[in-house]
Amino acid sequence: MSAEASRRAPDMSLSELVRLYRLQAGDFGRPAALCSFALSHAEIERLFSSYDEDYHISRFFHFSEGEGEKFIINGIPATHVSIEREIEEIL
Repeated sequence: MSAEASRRAPDMSLSELVRLYRLQAGDFGRPAALCSFALSHAEIERLFSSYDEDYHISRFFHFSEGEGEKFIINGIPATHVSIEREIEEIL
């Protein structure tokens, strides 16, 4: 794996990320603070940016900016993420 690919590779599986999201948000479609994922600032930005680069995954993710710690996800500021229930189809 190249150094670039290594930097972009997710440290957490998609199913684990969705599980943690549901614990934080309570259910699909509700916003969860990105800082609630208990990773470092850099890890959160890298993890979500990596999944956001994959069209088949990113279409289920919705980032928003509000109150709270700001992160840069693929160049766009965000504080929260919501994930659509339909993501279960690809898990």
